[in-house]
This record gives sequence, structure tokens and C-alpha cells, in this order.
Amino acid sequence: MMLRYALKTVRARKGGFVGAFLALMCAAALITACGTLLETGLRGTISTERYAAAPVVVSADQNVHRTTVKHKKGKTKVKHKAKPIAERAWLDEGLAARLHRAPGVGRVVPELTFLAQPLTSGAAVEASRPAYGHAWDSAVLTPYTLSAGRAPRAASDLVVDRRFAERAHLEPGDRLTVQSTQSPRTYRITGIAQAAVNVRHQTSLFFSTAEARRLAAHPGHVTAFGVLPTEGTGTTALERSVTEALHGTTAQVASGDARGPVEFLDAAAARTKLVSMGGAMGGTSLLVAVLVVVGTFALSVQQRHRELALLRAIAATPGQIRGLLGKEALIVGAAAGVTGALAGLPLGAWLHSRFVAMGAVPATLQHSAGVFPPFAAVAATLLGAWAAARISSRRVARIRPAEALAEARAERTRPAWGRLLAGLVLLAGGAVLVAVLSVLRTEPASTPVTFLAVVVLACAVALLGPLLVKAAATVLAGPLRLSGPGGRLARANLRGNAARMASVVTPLTLLVGMTCTVLFVQPTLGDAARAQAREGIRADWVLAAQGPGVPAEAARALRARHDVVTEVVRTTVRVGLDKYAAQGVTPAGLTRTWDPEVTAGSLKDLGNDTVAVSELAAQQRHLRPGSTLKLTLGDGTPVTVTVAAVYAKGLGFGDLTFAHDLVAHHVDNPLATSVLVGTDRTQTQLATTLRKFPAVRVLAPATADSIQAERQQANAEVNYLAMGLVLAFTAIAVVNTLAMSVSERVREFAMLRLAGATRRQVLRMLRTEALSVLLLATALGSSIALAVLTAFSVGMTGSAAPAVTPLVYVTVVAVAGVLALVATALPGRVALRVRPVAVATAKE
Repeated sequence: MMLRYALKTVRARKGGFVGAFLALMCAAALITACGTLLETGLRGTISTERYAAAPVVVSADQNVHRTTVKHKKGKTKVKHKAKPIAERAWLDEGLAARLHRAPGVGRVVPELTFLAQPLTSGAAVEASRPAYGHAWDSAVLTPYTLSAGRAPRAASDLVVDRRFAERAHLEPGDRLTVQSTQSPRTYRITGIAQAAVNVRHQTSLFFSTAEARRLAAHPGHVTAFGVLPTEGTGTTALERSVTEALHGTTAQVASGDARGPVEFLDAAAARTKLVSMGGAMGGTSLLVAVLVVVGTFALSVQQRHRELALLRAIAATPGQIRGLLGKEALIVGAAAGVTGALAGLPLGAWLHSRFVAMGAVPATLQHSAGVFPPFAAVAATLLGAWAAARISSRRVARIRPAEALAEARAERTRPAWGRLLAGLVLLAGGAVLVAVLSVLRTEPASTPVTFLAVVVLACAVALLGPLLVKAAATVLAGPLRLSGPGGRLARANLRGNAARMASVVTPLTLLVGMTCTVLFVQPTLGDAARAQAREGIRADWVLAAQGPGVPAEAARALRARHDVVTEVVRTTVRVGLDKYAAQGVTPAGLTRTWDPEVTAGSLKDLGNDTVAVSELAAQQRHLRPGSTLKLTLGDGTPVTVTVAAVYAKGLGFGDLTFAHDLVAHHVDNPLATSVLVGTDRTQTQLATTLRKFPAVRVLAPATADSIQAERQQANAEVNYLAMGLVLAFTAIAVVNTLAMSVSERVREFAMLRLAGATRRQVLRMLRTEALSVLLLATALGSSIALAVLTAFSVGMTGSAAPAVTPLVYVTVVAVAGVLALVATALPGRVALRVRPVAVATAKE
């Protein structure tokens, strides 16, 4: 019975359910888009290109492992965890003998993959395709075959792939300068290679075997082995045979789609990033959606108060009222969920493409969109709609039938103590989150707490909204009274319809608070890091490269002129399973160019068997000078070092600092990211000394700092895009709620018109109400953002000084104001088009 009535109600009151439908549809689309990112991280395909002709590939283990054994109540529980390392792990080439002896193995092809960046004007065309060097002997793994010229024989010979040759206008006999792991070198192109498969994501340069080994700089090791079968041996049998042959080693055997992660390490690492990004976005989206949808349904139920009260008066039970509203919500939720889920699929694909364009996700990790995200979005939408309807219907279902009609005519004046108590609990919870945030000192830990605190505090505002609106009406009473009849009417509406106004304040507060937090979190962290780096760099000049890095030979050329030179190589290491940003610096003359503010120990003791650590790392690992630290370098090599010094500026210089040579031998790119130079010579004199390195620039420290700021801004854009959809959804909710709030007041406007008010006066009243609500929401949202950002700044930088740009803040408030005024004025004008007499007659 109630289901039939719910269907009739939805059909008859389509306009009344539009607001709830839009809110739920946007929520479903957002959850679906985030779900596809999460699924891409978990199940996205990484197709192989380079190893297309090798059915089985053997590689080194790219993870750090930890196994824990717990004994409890006579039971033994073994837990195994693995985390990826930052650089490529290399294989001992001696494993080739084992592979040759395995049954079914026809040929074992060693593979070398290393940095090889062409330095030509044509190379710019291939900026989106990273270039790698290989030995020509491994061309069979794709396979590449010569379409022109001959194979490389001498150390100065080079074969390039056809796509790059065409775009850079190269032919056999031309010269090409390549920046690899060593100094730049010019090679003579002896051949053009054509791939038998479509190689879309990389450029391949082939060297002679001896030259490839020199450039790979890992003697006795290879990147991988490609295993080709004997005639009649299938892939499954070959993989089983190779696995048995390598039993007892840490080597990994891959076939089929599992070969892709071996080839594209960055894509494999991006899986974790997408999982965390999709999960964080999806979780935040879900919380925001629940908050917005509850507010929208509350306003919808309030608009139907008279109708629902009449049902109570004709003997409908509270359970029937709740059941009716729940079924209506499920009907609207089902329609909105399916529509939003379908819209979320292309939205997720677009979001993935934007992340690829920004470089946050490699193109080799293909977007995956299965059935799980849409179904999860529909389920979440149905659950959210039903819960929102149940929450919103509590009061109207509880009133006594005798009070129903009277209750429908006026808003309740007594505070709802349950709502007040829940609001205070959430306010206390938000305060606890802010306090916790002030002691979190790592970005992965603080970021989710930051946005959770904003949502929880916004929920507190939603519950305490009526009281806050009444308080604001009292504070603004004087200014509103002075603004004329419209202001006095606006004040009366704020006090008499506080619940309705509170439903508008909530999304506006969330919009201002969330937007300010998103926009100012990264600058707060970035500015503090750059300030520490600025204060710690004592160098007179900084060398930077337009290509992959500054060659070691450039640093040697400056040392020959008696300059103090500090090469900086960056990487990431693991201490246990925990990840730490690390760098390698040249120990000689280090204090002349670099000062991380040592608080214990001395940098003079920094060497290949020691490490300097930040105060944060020292606190987390309980370290001090003289302590022993076991860790895993970027390529998976375990080392044990002694702590030489502890320094304060970890935010600007990373948590761990090693000697340059220790790090450079265990990274994919051993070229220095920057070189600090202490000298009495001028910029022109340094540039003259480095004229053999045209890609290397001599910069003042301030200029290098501005370049670093640009890079940080580019990285921050990824976070802006990630949260931009949540903010867009919130903005839609603001417009939706405001429009619903105004459109229900047709009778009120008609009564005002009949009492002598003009259209202009009514519109002025609406604008005054909107500005009052905007002022309250801006104050609340700004307070929430300021509290959260200050706590974030204290935890991450040690200083209560969030980076807030006044112009950006004013822009945020202006956009919120425009949304509020437009969403109020347009429905108001539409409502005022109806003749007042016709409205009054219809209502009576």
C-alpha cells in the first residue's frame, strides 16, 4: 500500500524531488569515478611492449618484505607484508646458467635497461615517451628488426627506433648526442629499427653490448632475462620449468600480463598511488555526499510538512510515515544512483586521462572500469537516501495527530535536544581531530585527517545550524534594521525559519571550508619546505640541467678549478617497510655549501658507512649519533650504517642524507638533480668552464628556488584536480539547496505582495537573506579551515603559520557569494511571476 502511495507521490511531486535527485545523482557519479580510479590501481592492466616476444621474463624482486610471527593462545599466526622499492632492482647475470639448464628453454636473452636521453631538437617531440638504452643483442625480445643500416658494433655506434628517427629526421650516418648515466656522448647512427608490435610508451636506443654494459653501470648484473622456448614448448610449461630452476632464489618469474609491471616500474608503483588517491577521494566524497544529501532531504521533508502532518491527522502511524518517506527515498535514490553511476564512468575515464596528462599516473597503466564501482555507487546512493529520509522524518513522524496541522504552520521554537547533543559531540570530535592533526608530522598520515576534520566540523555546523542562524540574526539585527523593510523582513525570516536557513548554511560552510583547505594545504607545506631549503643552502651558485640531470664530469670540471662542489642525488629508501625521502651529497666541503642545521653529531663524519638523519626520523626510529640503522636502498640493496648527525631541516632536505657515492650506485638515474657550488668566480666564468655541457645552467640560489616552486605547483595541481570534483559537487549542492529553499516560498511571497510589498522589495529581502547566510557560512567555513590549517602547519612545520593567499581567499568567498546570489535570485524571480491572488486562492 505504502509503496503504491510512494510511487504516486513521486510521480505527482516531481518538482519537489528534483533537488534530492540531483544531489544523489552527483554523489553516485562522484563515487563511481573514484571507484574506477581505485579499481584501476587494484586491477588496471599494464601491457608489455619491450618483452612482447618473450613469453617468460625473469626479473629481480621489486619489493621489501617483512614476516612477523605471533603466538597467541597456543596458535601461531604468520603475517607477511611487502612494499615496493623506489628504484630498479638488478639480477645477478650468473642466473643465466641455471636458466639454460631448465627443460624447454631454447634461449636466454639478457636485458639491460638504462637512462638514455637524446639531446636534439627533435627529442622534444618525444617528451611524452621516455627514452631507454639497451644492448642490440636484446632487440629480439620485442622483436626489433633493422629496416635500414646495420647493427651497432663499435662503442660509438647507435641504432634508433623508426618512430623517433622519423620525428627527429634522422637517417643512418647522422650524429646524435645522448645523455645517459655517464657524460653526454655523440654517437653515429648506423641503423633504424622497426618494432614488430606497437611500441607506444617508450623510445628505444640500441648500443653495442660493451657500450650498453658501460652505460648500465651495473657490472655482473642485468635488468632481466627474456626466456624463449624450444619448439613445441608452451608458455605454461616454460614458466613452470623456469620457476623450478630458480627455486631458492629471490628472482621473479612473469608471463602474460604480469610482464608489464616488470617493464614499466613506474606504472607498477602508480598502482599504490591510485589506490590511496581513489580511496581518499572516494571516502571524502562519500562523507560529503551523506552530509549534503541529509540536508537536502531535510529541506524536502520540511517543504512537505503540511502534507505529512495531514497524514498524521487522518490516523497514519509514525511507522507508516517513516516507511512512506523511506520508500520515496529508495525510488528517487534508485533512479539517481543508476543515472549517476552511468555518468560516473566517463567521468572516471576523464579523470584518469587528466592524471596521465599531468604525469601523476603513467599512460602504461590502463584505465579499468568494471561493474563494481557502479554497483557500489548505486548501493551507497540507496543507503544514503534511505538513511537521510529516516533521519529527516524523525520529528514529523513523532508529533501527535492533534498537533500536526498546527505544527505544520510554524517552525518549532524549542531546541531539539537530541540534535543539539549530537552537534556538540561532533564538535568535540572535530576538536579532537584538530588536536591529533597538530601532532602528526608526516604527509600520508596528516592528509586524510585534514579533510576528515573539515567534514566532521561541517557536520557539527549542520546539526547546530538553527542555533547558529538565530545567533547570527541577533548579531546582525542592527545592520538589518537599518537596511530598510527588506532587512527587517530578512531578520524575521532568519529567526522564524532558522532550520530552513541552516540547511543553506551547511553546504556553503562546507564549500568555503573545504575549498580553503584544499587550496592552502600544499602551499603551507611547500612554503615551509622551500624556506628551510633556502636557509640551508650556502652555495653561491646552483647547477641545474634541462635534461635528466647534471653529469658527474661537470662537477669534476669545477673541482679542477678549486671550486667547492656538492652533488645532490635524490632517492627513496625503506627502513623496515617505512618509506623515507633520502638524498646523497658529496661529503667534501659540505658545510661550505649546505647547512641543514645540525643539532647533534657532525657532518664531518658523513661517509659511505654513515648517515645523517632528520629530527623526525631520529624520533621515529629512536636514533642518535652513534646508533646503528639497518635500511634498504632504492634498488633493494640492504645496508647497515651508523648515524653521524641529526639535523632540524628535514622538511627541506629529506629525512636521510647519505654520502653521494653510496646513493649514486643504487639509483636508476645517478645524475645529480642539482649541484651546489661554493666559489669566488662569477656566473659567466662558471658557464665558460661548463660550455661542454649545453644542457647545464648556472643559476643563483633564488632562481633555483623559484624553479622548485614551479615544480611544487605542478605537483599540487594533481591534488587540486583530485579534490576539485568534491568541491564541484559541493558547489552544485549549494545551488541546489538554495534553489529548493527559495522555490518553496511562493505563498510567502504572494502574502507579502498582497500586503503591499513590491517585487523589488521582495527580491531585496532575498538578497539580504542570502548575504546574511553567506556572511555566517563564510565565518564558519573560514574558522574551520583556519583551525585545520593551523593544526596542519603546527604538525608538519612546527609553526602555526598556514600559507593563506589573501587574493585566493577573497576569490573563494566571491565565488561562493555569486553562487548564493544567483541561486537565490533566479528561483525568486520565477516564484514572483505568479499572480499573488492566484497563489492565495490556490492555497486556500
